[in-house]
Amino acid sequence: MEIIYGRNRKEQPEPVRAKVTGKIPAWLQGTLLRNGPGMHTVGESRYNHWFDGLALLHSFTIRDGEVYYRSKYLRSDTYNANIEANRIVVSEFGTMAYPDPCKNIFSKAFSYLTHTIPDFTDNCLINIMKCGEDFYATSETNYIRKINPQTLETLEKVDYCKYVAVNLATSHPHYDEAGNVLNMGTSIVEKGKTKYVIFKIPATVPEGKKKGKSSWKHTEVFCSIPSRSLLSPSYYHSFGVTENYVIFLEQPFRLDILKMATAYIRGVNWASCLAFHREEKTYIHIVDQRTRQPVQTKLYTDPMVVFHHVNAYEEDGCIVFDVIAYEDSSLYQLFYLANLNQDFKENAKLTSVPTLRRFAVPLHVDKNAEVGSNLIKVASTTATALKEQDGQVYCQPEFLCEGLELPRVNYTHNGKRYRYVFAAGVHWSPVPTKIIKYDILTKSTLKWRETDCWPAEPLFVPVPGAKDEDDGVILSAIVSTDPQKLPFLLILDAKSFTELARASVDVDLHMDLHGLFIPDMDSEAKKQATSEEPQDGASDCHGAPPT
Repeated sequence: MEIIYGRNRKEQPEPVRAKVTGKIPAWLQGTLLRNGPGMHTVGESRYNHWFDGLALLHSFTIRDGEVYYRSKYLRSDTYNANIEANRIVVSEFGTMAYPDPCKNIFSKAFSYLTHTIPDFTDNCLINIMKCGEDFYATSETNYIRKINPQTLETLEKVDYCKYVAVNLATSHPHYDEAGNVLNMGTSIVEKGKTKYVIFKIPATVPEGKKKGKSSWKHTEVFCSIPSRSLLSPSYYHSFGVTENYVIFLEQPFRLDILKMATAYIRGVNWASCLAFHREEKTYIHIVDQRTRQPVQTKLYTDPMVVFHHVNAYEEDGCIVFDVIAYEDSSLYQLFYLANLNQDFKENAKLTSVPTLRRFAVPLHVDKNAEVGSNLIKVASTTATALKEQDGQVYCQPEFLCEGLELPRVNYTHNGKRYRYVFAAGVHWSPVPTKIIKYDILTKSTLKWRETDCWPAEPLFVPVPGAKDEDDGVILSAIVSTDPQKLPFLLILDAKSFTELARASVDVDLHMDLHGLFIPDMDSEAKKQATSEEPQDGASDCHGAPPT
């Protein structure tokens, strides 16, 4: 596992032409753009956690049946400071850094004060967000970095705090048909309140507004949900949407603000301030997008930890939503680099298996319904919602499938009734070993797996004019630990799950986290993406790309 997770990766800023076997569909034109940690040591210093590593962007540009690969470290302020100092000087969530260990007591006291509600890192290593015509590397802090999706060049830094009062934000926004961005963030003790803020970033500057202005300046707060605890807000990685509603889970996996405020002076990381409270409930919040107000019904379920919402939709007065859930928070602990070593099989065993769970919640509660009665009448799920004496509703899920993570769907079905989940296959280990297509209707699965191959999150790309939900392809970057097998971009037929093609590259491919596909690049962008002379020296990298 050290080969996959612990070793620094060499960037490949100039395009390398891949060796393609099989046949890439002629309609598949564009760039798969991905993000994830790539550097885990700086000088003699080492990050504690895999999620702390410095962001390494990489892309596969597909053009006329050919594929070109490139990668580049995000030149964040964090990256630049660390490289200049030749050691880690900017704290990450799992690694507390001390920029100057020789400071006197007064300087250390000042540093402590500035770390109470810290100025977080801009090491944006989790995902890629599209906003209008621009693309941004994102993480879960208030900072994101604009990037050039063709050259992977790092551009300006954007601070959410300048437009909406949040200290943390998810790396999994949603997009409406107009391209507007809907996201969530946590506002910590702002004006004496801690709340979860839903905000909307327009894709373009609204009509009638001054030209030349950034759409960021027109970011608006959509709705705020008060945290149940002023000093212990819930951690969340994603949220769900339907055509008319937002679904937010306030789970008992919480960040202790008082502990975080003293973490620096105590010499511990911020991750140590996260704790799962298994004796508490998970509260389900529903926000009406039309009124921008929370639905008043009090909904809850059992304690669980959810990182990824899958999809949600409305049906017969209910909201049906699917999530990947755990019984505890062990997943985060397993990605400490100390566990990802030669003893990985012993050190990195999940204490709960990720499970695809389907919930159904009523939008309105019949006052005349009997206590203990099931308020869910839809035929598409066995999930229940039981009315309780105090008016609260206890929601119990339908368990659909075990061993899925990093779920993706055909995004044209996002917020609508759907059938297929594409995901990485995991079980008692958090490391993906296969790609899975799960059919919610038939409860059946299709799988792709190959020895010594470790797939990244599978991404669905629809064929133009698709009629069926699974008309398209699956793209996944595959890391190989077989020295005789190069890493490659895998292209599967999404309907049959048969391999259409693979594009092998002789590069230092890293295991990434999330990303997106940018279709139909214009001709100038295509030229910029592949005009530089590819590097020589690889037996499977042949010739220069056409310009």
